[in-house]
Amino acid sequence: MSMARSMFGAVLIAASFGVSAAEQPVASADAMVIARSNACMGCHAIDRKLVGPSFQQVAEKYKGDPQAGAKLAKKVKNGGAGVWGSIPMPSHPRMNDADIRTVVAWVLTGAPQK
Repeated sequence: MSMARSMFGAVLIAASFGVSAAEQPVASADAMVIARSNACMGCHAIDRKLVGPSFQQVAEKYKGDPQAGAKLAKKVKNGGAGVWGSIPMPSHPRMNDADIRTVVAWVLTGAPQK
C-alpha cells in the first residue's frame, strides 16, 4: 500500500469520528472530561489495568482494525463480556453517541493525556 493511500485511510478514519489531526489536543481534553463524567475511569486507566483493560491496551488490541470504532462504540453503549475476561463491561445507554465516538476515537489513539 502506498504512503498516500495509508495517509488517506488515516484521514478517512479520523474524519469518520469527526476528529481531524488539528483537533487532537482538544479532542483529548474533551474525551477525558467525557470519560470522567461517565464513570469510565472507575474501571479503566490510561496506562494500567484496573477492573477493565487500560485504554492503551485497548488501542493496541484494536490497532489496524478498520471496524474498531464501530465495535467499541457498540460495546460502550450495550456493554458486554468475554473479550478481556469474565468481568462484564456495563452498558452506558444514556451516554450520547457523539460522546461515545469522542471517547472511542481518543482511546484508539492510545489515550494521550494532553
